[in-house]
Amino acid sequence: MAPDTSFLLIGTLATKANTTKDTVRHYDQLGLLKSRKRQAGSRLYTEFHPQCIERIELIKSAQAIGFTLTEIRENLNDYYDGQLDIDLQLTLTQQKLEQVRKQQANISVMIELLSERIDVLERMKIDSDYQLDMEICKKKISDHVQNHSS
Repeated sequence: MAPDTSFLLIGTLATKANTTKDTVRHYDQLGLLKSRKRQAGSRLYTEFHPQCIERIELIKSAQAIGFTLTEIRENLNDYYDGQLDIDLQLTLTQQKLEQVRKQQANISVMIELLSERIDVLERMKIDSDYQLDMEICKKKISDHVQNHSS
């Protein structure tokens, strides 16, 4: 019986999926890819199912919108097995959106505070007698944190 030649070696998979061998190894270790071991003489090779190209693209798409590899792993096989719970996916995606919105609000606060710091430093550069009022700075930071922590 002839061996199944449709499986891909890691280099071929990495090239076809536009990624690196290290990424393929990492995904395989996490159980995100379907692979099998094959003995060839004294070497043991890992071969990957051709479906892994699509799986890698799906993983990268999910990562691009904020999902972690752990979150992806929890749902990837259900997707491919036709067992995907749409209601659960909707809930998880809504939660991810809320998480990203909170991150966005935190980044907005950081941008505001950094901009204020630049203004102060530029004033200090121009006017060597300029004194920073630490109480005003503390209050601004406290106000920003209170306004954006809900």
